[in-house]
Amino acid sequence: MTTRTDIPPAETGGERRSWLREHSELGVCVLLLALGVLVLTDALTMDVDIAQRGPVGPKTVPVVVGAGLLVIAALLAVDVLRGGRGQAEGGEDIDLSEPADWRTVLLLAGVFLGAAVLIEPLGFPVAGALLFWGAAFALGSRRTDRDPLIAAGLSLVTYTVFNNLLGVPLPGGPLMGVL
Repeated sequence: MTTRTDIPPAETGGERRSWLREHSELGVCVLLLALGVLVLTDALTMDVDIAQRGPVGPKTVPVVVGAGLLVIAALLAVDVLRGGRGQAEGGEDIDLSEPADWRTVLLLAGVFLGAAVLIEPLGFPVAGALLFWGAAFALGSRRTDRDPLIAAGLSLVTYTVFNNLLGVPLPGGPLMGVL
């Protein structure tokens, strides 16, 4: 049985994890890079009718935002690799010694995903009400007498403002004929 003598045992897994932990901001760089590539790909493959285009065009803002994301990702990566580190949160209302509340995060993610799935079959007024009520519940409100009414009111006002006043069509679902 032969063993490698060129790599000491302490340098294999522990040192690499330590380096990754010290440079964890590189994860944000990767996220910004992926988001920038996605935005640029979407913008550059967008089908635009020449008659609908103004002097600037609908591709301009997404291209600028995508390029900006790539530049920020590169600058942040250079800063992190040169030893730059983000400062710890100094908020007075946050206890940094407490772990993250993953239950709330997962509940909110589930509420958002549920609303995204339900918006087409149920329409925005119903899906929005479930979104607002679910978010209030996930964040700790347990007022079952008040929260559904406020959520329904917020959803109807949002639907009316976007659909009727701003001209942004939202799916009405089964309530389309009523609203």
